[in-house]
Amino acid sequence: MSDTHTATTHTATTHAATTHTATTHTATTHTATTHTATTHTATTAPAPARATPADTVTGMVEHVLALAATWTRWDGEPAHVDGRVYTPHKAVRRVADHLVDHLAEMEARLAGRPTQPDHWHASATTTDADRAPFTPDDLDEARSRLTRLARIWADRLDALTPEQLDDSPGEGWSFRELARHLGESVYYADAVGDLT
Repeated sequence: MSDTHTATTHTATTHAATTHTATTHTATTHTATTHTATTHTATTAPAPARATPADTVTGMVEHVLALAATWTRWDGEPAHVDGRVYTPHKAVRRVADHLVDHLAEMEARLAGRPTQPDHWHASATTTDADRAPFTPDDLDEARSRLTRLARIWADRLDALTPEQLDDSPGEGWSFRELARHLGESVYYADAVGDLT
């Protein structure tokens, strides 16, 4: 499943489920999942009532990092969610890859160039590095990486006009819809869950 061409619906425990679809994209439903004996439900990061696209992306990263702060307690047992395996490192990798992938898409579209297809292994592959313990140093690295990526996104989205956000150049979702889609990246972190 390519995250570039997949819209997702997440069932939320305290928030209404959201669906984002576009004519050229396929909707996939993710439902409650289990990690050892604990049930985890993917949620969309809470956003202010009139959240801007930048707020959506930065809110997603804040949500991911709040969960990641508990992952130094990870026992080494991967979470099995929707037929895939998730670990703290894999969740951080997937969030970062998703941000980079769609940033490259948006910049190409703004420059009037064709988008470059991604060749990520995505969630289908779990690497040896994904299975490594998640240390306080790894948490610091994740904070630095994801916070900077979110800031790049926020700066870029805030610089766009409403017309560019809603009637975006090139093929695919509008940039406003793209930001909403990125907000769903909480799925990867929610798959690992709060390990307190």
